[in-house]
Amino acid sequence: MNSSKHGDSGSGRISRRSALAAGSALAVQPWVRASDVPAPTKPTSVIYIFLSGGLGQQDSFDMKPEAPRDIRGDFSPIATQTPGLQICEHMPMLAARSQHWSVVRSLTHPYNEHSQGHMVMLSGRTPMPIGFNPSQPKPTDHPAIASILGALLPEKDGLPPSIVLPEKLIHRTGRVIPGQFGGVMGNHRDPWFLAASRFNATTYGAWPEYEFHHARGGEKTDIHFRTPGLTLPKGLSGAHFEERLSLLRQFESEGKPLKELQELASFGRYRDKAMSMLGDGRLSKLFDIHKTDESIQQRYGKNSFGWSLLLARRLVGAGVRCVQVNLGNNETWDTHGNAFPNLKNYLMPPMDRGVSALLDDLAETGELDSTLIVMAGEFGRTPKVFGLPAHYKLPGRDHWGAVQSVMLAGNGFGGGRIIGSTDKQGGHPATEKKTPEQLAATMYETLGFARNTHWYDLQDRPMQLFNADPIS
Repeated sequence: MNSSKHGDSGSGRISRRSALAAGSALAVQPWVRASDVPAPTKPTSVIYIFLSGGLGQQDSFDMKPEAPRDIRGDFSPIATQTPGLQICEHMPMLAARSQHWSVVRSLTHPYNEHSQGHMVMLSGRTPMPIGFNPSQPKPTDHPAIASILGALLPEKDGLPPSIVLPEKLIHRTGRVIPGQFGGVMGNHRDPWFLAASRFNATTYGAWPEYEFHHARGGEKTDIHFRTPGLTLPKGLSGAHFEERLSLLRQFESEGKPLKELQELASFGRYRDKAMSMLGDGRLSKLFDIHKTDESIQQRYGKNSFGWSLLLARRLVGAGVRCVQVNLGNNETWDTHGNAFPNLKNYLMPPMDRGVSALLDDLAETGELDSTLIVMAGEFGRTPKVFGLPAHYKLPGRDHWGAVQSVMLAGNGFGGGRIIGSTDKQGGHPATEKKTPEQLAATMYETLGFARNTHWYDLQDRPMQLFNADPIS
């Protein structure tokens, strides 16, 4: 749950009574310029599926069957519905749906460390922010794409325009991974997190069906996927809501100009949103995916991956414009050792099933044409397979920012296109090198933003939204 610290897990909810008590005292100036809001068009959405830990490109979407064994690994390629496009044998459902998606095989950045990779891929900015600390988020960090979109996009029916689920990204040591918060926009611009589970430092994967430990294999704990509650961003929850309300009233009585209160400038928006959600029984039904028809849950998978993707689909259908889905915590996809059995038995099956069900549902309703699905991690993995016998029985791959494969589906990226290529070992882009800036620009363009759109930091300085051309 969001609370006074990024890593806290206590409740961040406020009561309807507290929200109503805010009243007109929270009627502040709008934070977003009208010129920066997309012009009214057919609504479009983005679902950003994030594979924290890093999926190996050679083991998924960019296989190298002609390479030596210590490069190609244990898996074999299979044909897709698209001539000339092959992917891993353990993604048969996605292979059968290649008419709905494309793959970028040449996305690159220079970082091999997890926190740096998260910062780059979640913010869409390659240079590290000034004073970056890999061990904790800082107010000088780049804002997450989810934060920027939460600030710029309009709301619908009381729902935030941008939501992250089912949990914050936290390392197994308990440290909160930077890159997923408001940064220089202020912590009141942290994304809205739909918290569906408590932090679990011992196991990984799509619990309960595919729960595992990297070194020991399949395991079971008592972790559950709860009906999530929508939590307020840091500084706008619980006692902090009351404290800031009191502060705002004091400043108003003293005639302080609102320009001195940048972090309070969004209070009215959050107040109205909180009031709407707290009093709307429709939302509790929307969030309670366990009451969804059993056959639908089976199609997505009755596990944290499947439930998260099902919830993302429902949120988009309800009008949420950006949903970031974190498929696995504790850097679940970090396959240093036992990589091939863990990918085969625990990681690829629930991802393959859940993403395929999402594609099917959106294609059936026609919403895939107006929804961009992006699936990426913080980096790829090394071309060469290596062993760490002191920690794992079987080998794996290390971190590799030089290249990764990114799946793009819907909104013009159907038809099994292959964008870019890598060298014979799958270690570096060979053609059409793409960047995190281009990936972010693709999301922004999908959502209808003009190229001259800006977002604003806490000092009200305009920052260019587009830092590259979209992928086309």
